[in-house]
Amino acid sequence: MLSCNFNINIAKPPPVAKVTAGSAPAPHQPPQFAQFSPSNRCAWKAILNQQFKQAQLAALEYNVRMKTQNEKAEFFRSLHRGPDILVLPNAWDCASARIFEQTGFLAIATTSAGVAFSLGYSDGERIPQDLMLATVGQICDSVQVPVTADLEAGYGDVAKTTAGLIAAGAVGLNLEDMDHQSGSLAPVPAQIEKITMLRRVAVGLGVNVVINARTDVYLAQIGEPATRFERACERLQAYIGAGADCVFLPGVADENIIRRAVDTLKFPLNILVGANLPTIPRLRELGVARVSVGSGIMRATLGLTRRIAHELKQSGTYSTLLEGTMPFAEANALFEK
Repeated sequence: MLSCNFNINIAKPPPVAKVTAGSAPAPHQPPQFAQFSPSNRCAWKAILNQQFKQAQLAALEYNVRMKTQNEKAEFFRSLHRGPDILVLPNAWDCASARIFEQTGFLAIATTSAGVAFSLGYSDGERIPQDLMLATVGQICDSVQVPVTADLEAGYGDVAKTTAGLIAAGAVGLNLEDMDHQSGSLAPVPAQIEKITMLRRVAVGLGVNVVINARTDVYLAQIGEPATRFERACERLQAYIGAGADCVFLPGVADENIIRRAVDTLKFPLNILVGANLPTIPRLRELGVARVSVGSGIMRATLGLTRRIAHELKQSGTYSTLLEGTMPFAEANALFEK
């Protein structure tokens, strides 16, 4: 684990315990202000917010100075252990990645669907492995913060995919248990073998990548609804035992299910942003360690593009195009060296 000396005066956070498969997750509970008057609560929250912004800037500055890919991997791993929730925007190209970095995110994920759509493929491992990895490499080259890649189910050859991930410059990945050829979940032993192979290859190459092991039980609505929680947790616990650093449960928005998953797994949990999901502050209170948006921002961009196109075609006007558009100079400056 890296020792990060930020040299700023910030309120001491709760101690961060090392997380293992059987231990409680790092605390994500916000400070309590009930003992203060309303005016004092507002003042104290403002101070803490300012201190947190300073901490973010210090962490970002530290991150930029990291010399090795493995140091980035360890820094990224530490972000899963609190005290704050890790929020990951998902990039699909270099421009989106640069915007996310400039906004101040400490790390960036990619979206397999977004990358595939932008290059003319549907999602579900239909994009060639080499093309996906090349795009991940371009994104990594365009930013200095850690990048974790959505590499679906590993594209058949997990060892080759892991080597390609590291060659691309990424420090983590999502690995899902959906078998895209059969349309069903992979057998648990086969998924454990993938995770074990991934870890062995990565460590052998000198980069201890962060593995986010995902189950699609809820997302793909597999099995009877009453059985999904137990099935999902059984799978995720197996993946934890195989060496995952975080587990991913997309397709869940119900607060009670999320709380139960946190309490059952006692391990860093990733939730996917979607309709009816509690806010990020609420997810933090529930103990969620990581939140990602998947292809959501990319699809929102496609929706905006379609609205602009409809207005141009139907009314011949361009108010939607001009509203909130990034000036050319700002867009150009994203890539000025």
